[in-house]
Amino acid sequence: MRLGSDFVKALDTLAEERGLDVNVIISTLEAALLSAYNRKYHPLSATGASEKNTEIKIDHETGEITVSELRKVVDELKDPEKEITLDDALAIDSTAEIGQTLRIERNPSDFGRIAAQTARQIISQRLRDEERRVVYSAFADKVGDLVSGVIFKAEGDQIIVHINDKTDALLPRRERINGEKYIPGTTMKFYVLDVKNNIRGPRITVSRTHPGLLKRLMELEIPEIQQGIIEIKGVVRDGGMREGGMRAKVSLVTLDPDVDPVGACVGNGGIRIKAVSSALKNEKIDIVVYSNDPLVYIKNALLPAQVARVEPVLDHEREATAYVYQDQLSLAIGKAGQNVRLAAKLTGWKVNIETIEPDRMPTLKDIFHDVFTDDEKH
Repeated sequence: MRLGSDFVKALDTLAEERGLDVNVIISTLEAALLSAYNRKYHPLSATGASEKNTEIKIDHETGEITVSELRKVVDELKDPEKEITLDDALAIDSTAEIGQTLRIERNPSDFGRIAAQTARQIISQRLRDEERRVVYSAFADKVGDLVSGVIFKAEGDQIIVHINDKTDALLPRRERINGEKYIPGTTMKFYVLDVKNNIRGPRITVSRTHPGLLKRLMELEIPEIQQGIIEIKGVVRDGGMREGGMRAKVSLVTLDPDVDPVGACVGNGGIRIKAVSSALKNEKIDIVVYSNDPLVYIKNALLPAQVARVEPVLDHEREATAYVYQDQLSLAIGKAGQNVRLAAKLTGWKVNIETIEPDRMPTLKDIFHDVFTDDEKH
């Protein structure tokens, strides 16, 4: 039975359009035809034994369909679904022997019509399943990666993002940057947060707020990070108050003493860090020099505030107090506590902020304190 060259071309076109292996499509169709054949010609088989004793093959080159029923050659027939007598077997194949499995080719007159109906009804569903598997396999290893996507539409509390022609992702509300507009047709960078396979197919969740997004963008924009000359030690982001916007701190260490990690990341005129910031709704990004000394690290992490000194809190593990002059207090704390909160997240220490009086030259009153005090008493 031959489906013809047009059928073969249709299979090849389908495989190319859906990005599937044509052999997968053929095996899918073979399984569907086998099921349809047994429903018509072995309707009383409730055990599925007939499926094991029937074979359908499609030749990709010619479109030829071969239907074969497998029978074991026996002396005495007990199960006609599985066996054939030696006399009947010899009539088909003169070399048949007892114990041999014989392939008996069938060519039912109306199976061409059944084949066409089955292909239409069953293959679509099986191909959808295969497409879902391909998408899941492609993205299961991309968790933690950076992807580009186009905003498609809003659906409830989620934004639908086109990752490619065959794949959509979800941007939940909790993963959006406060105040950022998600206009259909806009291309953005996203962090692949999660990939799950469920009954409706792969569910891909992306994020615009995850620290990994900032890390990947910096790796993309800064050659020294790509080359391993500068290492990112930590990334923290904070949404803060809606009016305050997103803010981040990134700690870096250089493996080459001749390379300034802050200068390399900022770039001439701030061009590099501005490129990263603009991809994140102009997020404010503080570049921090990492230190193995936690007190120095905390001092660096509180930038842009100038910190006079940092001291550990006695009897309190991983807790320190940073001392700043009064004019640096608001910078150290930040709007709604954002700066000190980010510094604590970055260093892993609880950070308290205290003010100190500015240093000054002693006055005559300081030097002759007792004299002035006695005069004031009288």
